Amino acid sequence: MQQQANAGAVLVLNNQTGEVLAYVANSGLVEDSVWVDGVQAARQAGSTLKPFLYGLAFDKNLLTAASVIDDQAINISTDLGLYVPQNYEKDFKGAVTVRKALASSLNIPAVLTLSKVGVENFWRKLNDLGFKLEQQSDYYGNSLALGGADISLWQLANAYRALANGGQKTELTLELNTQSTEAKTVFSPQASFIVADILSDRNARSLTFGYENPLATSFWTAVKTGTSKDMRDNWCVGFSQHFTVAVWIGNMQGLPMRDVSGITGAAPIWHSVMSYLEAGREQQIAITPPKGVVQQEVSFEGFAQPSYNEWFIEGTEQSKVSYLADTVATILYPVEGTRIALDPDMPVAVQKVFFRAHTGGELLHFWLNDHYLASAKSDYAWQPRRGRYHLRLKTTSGQTRAEVRFEVRGKLKSIR
Repeated sequence: MQQQANAGAVLVLNNQTGEVLAYVANSGLVEDSVWVDGVQAARQAGSTLKPFLYGLAFDKNLLTAASVIDDQAINISTDLGLYVPQNYEKDFKGAVTVRKALASSLNIPAVLTLSKVGVENFWRKLNDLGFKLEQQSDYYGNSLALGGADISLWQLANAYRALANGGQKTELTLELNTQSTEAKTVFSPQASFIVADILSDRNARSLTFGYENPLATSFWTAVKTGTSKDMRDNWCVGFSQHFTVAVWIGNMQGLPMRDVSGITGAAPIWHSVMSYLEAGREQQIAITPPKGVVQQEVSFEGFAQPSYNEWFIEGTEQSKVSYLADTVATILYPVEGTRIALDPDMPVAVQKVFFRAHTGGELLHFWLNDHYLASAKSDYAWQPRRGRYHLRLKTTSGQTRAEVRFEVRGKLKSIR
């Protein structure tokens, strides 16, 4: 109680049928909240949405599990000011593979990945997975990568169950022995497998969580934690070959908790429930890869990463990854599909838009609608006008490294 964690909820699913095997709506200790359903209540997702972001990037061939992303401090200019994402531990890991970025739940790589796939595309994917997001994509912006949307434990558990089923989503049922029949493809089997393999990787998650933690089981599981802003909610959700278990810990008053995160609050409960469910069953130590994925030994140059065997969607495999060459240039703002609204009642001077890019060590330049603007080495302040725009990052020789399309609506007050 001193930590303000006085309530919890747990959902247990049969992976194959979608049958709800256990539904603990409220294990709280506060009398005036005993009728609140913690399984259906909408709460901030924290890092639990990251696997779906990377799964989308894999399916679009924008990243592989061996791609290298910089986990370093960035400031992103937005309509509301500077957005400065940080990691949970308030430090930065430098260059990391996507495998480590996802397994260790690093925030900067997730924001950079969102800029590649586009906020609108990720928003659509989350809705396809069953998350009934209340706002449109531009409301969430970059925070969508870090779980800035409100979701329920019911929605979250079934979305992870879709990963367990090779990207096939069916509805949950409270009826006994009912087989779901109508399946919707939300990810390819190949992307689902690679995401699940990453979430089962004890070594890859040790960068943040250490080697010994409640996420490690004696049998194969894929699992992810999440902690919302100010530690108001923490989550742990994951699946074995047979079951998906999702846990939420917090309080029904929505108060910040003290020193309670997904790894210390929800994870031990998840571990206990999953271990109970799998006790006595014949266990597997790995899942069977689907057709269309290949394993390739990858070596790295430019940063300290030993060679290892990585899974790839067939056709994207690499034997060598160079840090400088593989650090993909990215337009950080605006992101794909951004809609900027001009306010005629505000002074023109304060409505500038700042183009910002991650150049990956190259000499790159901003081009807008085929007109040269400036070097992308620093932010470029642009005065917006109504219209549709195509912003590119180009090399000196004219090669396009990254591009986004955005729109400006409204108009500025006429100056007399």
